[in-house]
Amino acid sequence: MRGYVNERGDGRPNYHYEDLVQLHKLYEEKGIKNPACIVDCNHANSGKQYLEQIRIAKEVLHSKRHSNDINALVKGLMIESYIEDGNQKISEGTYGKSITDACLGWEKSEKLVLELADLLEGESRVLHEQFDLTKPDYETDVLIIGGGGAGCSAAIEADKAGAKVMVVTKLRMGDANTMMAEGGIQAADKPNDSPAQHFLDAYGGGHFAAQKDLLYKLVMDAPEAIQWLSGLGVEFDKAPDGTMITTHGGGTSRKRMHAAKDYSGAEIMRTLRDEVLNRGIPVVDFTSAIELIKDENGHCAGAILLNMETKELLVAKAKTVILATGGAGRLHYQGFPTSNHYGATADGLVLGYRAGAKLLYPDTLQYHPTGAAYPAQIYGALVTEKVRSVGAMLVNADGEVFMNPLETRDVAAASIIRECTERGKGVRTPAGQAVWLDTPMIELKNGKGTIEKRIPAMMRMFAKHGIDIRTEPILVYPTLHYQNGGLHITPDGQTDVENLFAAGEVVGGIHGRNRLMGNSLLDVIVFGRNAGQHAAEKAKSVTVGALTLSHVAAFEAEKQQAGVSDHRPSPQLLPDYARKIHPVK
Repeated sequence: MRGYVNERGDGRPNYHYEDLVQLHKLYEEKGIKNPACIVDCNHANSGKQYLEQIRIAKEVLHSKRHSNDINALVKGLMIESYIEDGNQKISEGTYGKSITDACLGWEKSEKLVLELADLLEGESRVLHEQFDLTKPDYETDVLIIGGGGAGCSAAIEADKAGAKVMVVTKLRMGDANTMMAEGGIQAADKPNDSPAQHFLDAYGGGHFAAQKDLLYKLVMDAPEAIQWLSGLGVEFDKAPDGTMITTHGGGTSRKRMHAAKDYSGAEIMRTLRDEVLNRGIPVVDFTSAIELIKDENGHCAGAILLNMETKELLVAKAKTVILATGGAGRLHYQGFPTSNHYGATADGLVLGYRAGAKLLYPDTLQYHPTGAAYPAQIYGALVTEKVRSVGAMLVNADGEVFMNPLETRDVAAASIIRECTERGKGVRTPAGQAVWLDTPMIELKNGKGTIEKRIPAMMRMFAKHGIDIRTEPILVYPTLHYQNGGLHITPDGQTDVENLFAAGEVVGGIHGRNRLMGNSLLDVIVFGRNAGQHAAEKAKSVTVGALTLSHVAAFEAEKQQAGVSDHRPSPQLLPDYARKIHPVK
């Protein structure tokens, strides 16, 4: 399966889940015994974009996990790999670099094979522990794992519905990617806009891969989400007449970005956190969920908790559970820097997967096009897309504009990487390559004082290091930013495991394979509230059976049967930044 060329001469892929299902069906109709295929990750499947082989390979592996038929059908992957990345002209004479199709270098090839498998197939942290599940340390109606925007939104709505609620958070409440979001939140609430137009922008921006029912809910609930936040006290930017100021974001056809300067996430998180505390909702901080608990009926019924300071293990029993654990940036996939907070290590994916929840697009990660590339002290820190939306332009080492300023994030990130690698027009920094972001252009376009008024956080972040972005451009490079893929949910927030809900960045399918700016903050509010409402309602009719961790043992048995012997503890919980001490020989 290497893709094909249609009647118009356009290359088309045939590696997607639906293609493999169709192939299996055709083999069945022909009565072929032991059908088999190998998927080519390059050629027409990748459009000869060799780095896409990484994403394609992971998608095929996900399809194999999702379908027994596909798992039996696909016997292998064809990956064009060599010693060095890319390709060369015959005259270049670079040893180990392809002179035909561009190939993955050895390092990327190795990481592709090992990276995600290590995490998902790691050993449960409770495998060798003994628990008395008959005497839980905590009991509640709704257990919320995660104290970011989604978790807090869920807690508020579940409490409002009359449920007994408890929030467990790995660090402090509010230590989350929500707090670090800067640019704004989308909602089609202006006369020249509509949820239908918002849907079209997001669906196209996500490469037409979003679950339509989830995206429909996102855009339809967006205007009400803004009003809900405003009612709680979020201070959105407003014009003198009191109307909310809205701007464009990458991939938007209308101005629908609502912001609180460039502190949007922090302002929203502050307000949600205050509301949780004012309601008296119990919050257990510095405590991680390391395994989900099921009851004898196979329904989710709580979690095993780990106190991050004392290492004490605790049992929490619940009628319903909401996973709101956020993203995965601190795993530093492919060695990229990240804009994420320290707790973003894909905990929810691991816990949900081990409990039997399906994953959707787990291989799809978003690289924000503008992470700080200099100075080293803030390497990878987010430079909000709002900087471009108010007038800054990306330019290469020769001062050339090389892309439309309002392209979607995946296109912008790819354009920057291409400029630095293939075209050789990047700016060399101590950490690698970068391009310029022409911030002085903002005030040339919009007048003096615009930067301090509209993006004060950016001005202060660089000012700490002696850079005045009002008069000096800054250096940027893509940074690992958002986990597009995650747990599969229904529109009511339910995963494939009964009584287990999910909300926020841990969910896959809402945005497809790429997310537009401003839809993440919207996502945590809409689906956080949604999960809280439905989990609270579900809890009213739930009778929890005898608690069990039998699914953990079953998962380990499945690993052994498959020949997987990875003993790495999973979930990872925190990034590993410790210096490695090598003994003197």
